[in-house]
Amino acid sequence: MTELTFEQDGAQRFRCALSDSGTADVLSAFAHLPTDVAGIRLSDCLGLQSTLAASGPVGRIAAGLIGELAQPVRAVLFDKTATTNWSLAWHQDRTIVVRERRPAPDYGPWSTKAGLIHVQPPFRILEEMATLRIHLDDVDDDNAPLLIAPGSHREGRVAETDIPGVVARLGTARCIADKGDVWAYATPIIHASEVAAAPRRRRVLQVDYSRRSLDSGLEWLGV
Repeated sequence: MTELTFEQDGAQRFRCALSDSGTADVLSAFAHLPTDVAGIRLSDCLGLQSTLAASGPVGRIAAGLIGELAQPVRAVLFDKTATTNWSLAWHQDRTIVVRERRPAPDYGPWSTKAGLIHVQPPFRILEEMATLRIHLDDVDDDNAPLLIAPGSHREGRVAETDIPGVVARLGTARCIADKGDVWAYATPIIHASEVAAAPRRRRVLQVDYSRRSLDSGLEWLGV
């Protein structure tokens, strides 16, 4: 299979982006978190700054993809195991996390998840973002790799009822990874996750990056 590229397909694999010691540093930042929760939204992750900042191994990837002003604006830790073995239907990520709610034209609807304030921004905000997935375990075909529809990031905001047709037209790629790899994808890309056929520990730190400020005094929550 031809390697995917961020520019053409909206997704790209960066092999060995983190060394074994770098992966261990990331895992140590989560040592205090529960292990029986499928996804944990993170904030104030001081132990991750050196990895995610523009000078760090992950931040440098983001800067290379969307520009030197790239900054981490949201992080979620996914921990798929035999007991937390979920699936996720095809969808687009459409929300961001902000520090506080303010009146802002074209922003909404609003919601609160895990105590964090989420809002759907204008689609132009999402189009300039990149999402990086830091793989903390190996992910093969049997262990629920991320599924993407290559090129779907160029389809604009896709109605939920139209997503199956877009996936059928563009096809599916499976994002296989080794521990320490980083998969980057354009944030609006249509993606999904299956139940693992042979479930093993599959920890992924997913970080959204943006290069721009928000409108009307809204501020990214950050990481």
